[in-house]
Amino acid sequence: MKLYCLSGHPTLPCNVLKFKSTTIMLDCGLDTTSVLNFLPLPLVHSPRLSKLPGWISKDGTVNLEKRELLDLSTIDVILISNYHCMMALPYITEHTGFTGTVYATEPTLQIGRLLMEELVNFMERVPKAQSATCWKNKEIQRTLPGPLKDAVDVWTWKRCYSMQEVNSALSRVQLVGYSQKVELFGAVQISPLSSGYSLGSSNWIIQSHHEKVSYVSGSSLLTTHPQPMDQSSLKNSDVLILTGLTQMPTANPDGMLGEFCSNLAMTIRAGGNVLVPCYSSGVIYDLLECLYQFIESANLGTTPFYFISPVANSSLEFSQIFAEWLCHNKQSKVYLPEPPFPHAELIQTNKLKHYPSIHGDFSSEFRQPCVVFTGHPSLRFGDVVHFMELWGKSSLNTIIFTEPDFSYLDALAPYQPLAMKCVYCPIDTRLNFHQVSKLLKEVQPLHVVCPEQYTQPPLTQSHRSDLMLELQPPPMPYRRCSVLNLPFRRRYERVYIMPELASSLVPSEIKPGISVATVSAVLHSKDNKHTLQSVPKPPPLPPSKKRKRVIEEPPVVLAPKPLLSGAVPLEAFLATLQKHGISEVKVEETADGHILHLQAEDTLIQLEEDGTHIVCDNNEPLRTTLRDLVLRFLQKL
Repeated sequence: MKLYCLSGHPTLPCNVLKFKSTTIMLDCGLDTTSVLNFLPLPLVHSPRLSKLPGWISKDGTVNLEKRELLDLSTIDVILISNYHCMMALPYITEHTGFTGTVYATEPTLQIGRLLMEELVNFMERVPKAQSATCWKNKEIQRTLPGPLKDAVDVWTWKRCYSMQEVNSALSRVQLVGYSQKVELFGAVQISPLSSGYSLGSSNWIIQSHHEKVSYVSGSSLLTTHPQPMDQSSLKNSDVLILTGLTQMPTANPDGMLGEFCSNLAMTIRAGGNVLVPCYSSGVIYDLLECLYQFIESANLGTTPFYFISPVANSSLEFSQIFAEWLCHNKQSKVYLPEPPFPHAELIQTNKLKHYPSIHGDFSSEFRQPCVVFTGHPSLRFGDVVHFMELWGKSSLNTIIFTEPDFSYLDALAPYQPLAMKCVYCPIDTRLNFHQVSKLLKEVQPLHVVCPEQYTQPPLTQSHRSDLMLELQPPPMPYRRCSVLNLPFRRRYERVYIMPELASSLVPSEIKPGISVATVSAVLHSKDNKHTLQSVPKPPPLPPSKKRKRVIEEPPVVLAPKPLLSGAVPLEAFLATLQKHGISEVKVEETADGHILHLQAEDTLIQLEEDGTHIVCDNNEPLRTTLRDLVLRFLQKL
């Protein structure tokens, strides 16, 4: 069993597991932090950004190097744990020769589609007049200004996919439900479990009849809107692959929500606007629920809240219709009937309005001071770029970062000098190191495999041993482009026996309640299933011809030699030898049993737990006699 690590980002994993002749990709997260190396894409002409000089290549064409750790066309299936971990799917399904199946829950598929559609929309509505690739050559990259000059593996950076590629990729997805078992080629069985992190998020069980691998990615034990995490099904794992822990282990999500609300209220009361760069699904549901409970007590009832995204309407609607994927409290509201999320009431009372973009209705209905939720959290594309240009020059306004995926200082760099206030309230509900250590003690896997980053403290807090995994035995770490041989071997395989063959067996009881039987059969293997079938009878001989008589002997099927079971008791065996005239016996005790030296006959008998050996030179009658005496104490099967 091997594990290939294709991603260096622990919360955006992409690993490939080879297990029992199947090749399984575990997630395909898209690391978009590279966009921080580029200037923002404004929706409205920006004099400031347009005055910046471009870079011109002095060379015409270059060849990009290419490395391959694994042929992605050999992948049989892709398992998706949550919608953030499927954003690279079109690159794999449309450009590698992949012909397999993708498995995901329905909310993961639908919300993942929205996030991809939003990303494509952000890119395509601000088309670039020119495109360049020559700068990716190492020799040219060295001449670029920082941080591009120091960027690693720029040759792996790709242009954004199209909606055609998105639709083609998602057409390969097969929907599964929690605890549903899916068989892969008769070799292994996969099953998703609730991970408690987001709508439809999953951990995965991959098991054969005798081995079990658990994949834990992006899980949460906090009480939020998704179904709670299924922990019990992770027990008895031979290997547990762990990834997707919190990026903010020292930031308490509840505390961050409190800071978010208080800073928002302070800004609005001072007459300023609040900008919240966020994804169109996920934490925004919790933010809106928190604000629903907060705005009345903070006297913010007249403050407008705007959610601007090409998929804003669909995101808010999907959150209300996936009732079976929600926690129990929100599920029960559906049967009252009430909407499970309070943002439905905010929309009905016009406190929350959603728009596909800043153009159209928004421009005529927009009023200040207000709160705007919009993307992208990187501040490099999307409607957020317009609001940064619009509000950045006033100290009355505040930008509140809640998504932990990007460095807020790097995100703000192109907009400096900036007068608006900046507040960093990263909300990450995924497992922290204390929670995951407790979880692992409960489920007790034999081996834990995790990213290298989890086995050592952060570089900026090297003294914090509590911000790392300390397990016994120590976890097996992996890094990008590494290949691990996972530490267990297959010991057993399930074999089925045909009814007619089973009826011919004659079991013998060797211990109370335990019977064995010998079998002579043909082993038939197909689609990783093994069956014992009766030995076929030889075909009848064809009638002989007068002119040419050929006698063909039928194939001989040898009967199996009988198997022996039991033990030879020392005292009883010595008494039997005495009865047969063998009295001079010297007994020597060994680690495995006893050695009997028949001195007069110059013969040795080794009595061991798993066998008996008679060493007798040039005296076949004596050897035969001793063999028969030994067989008296054993059972033939």
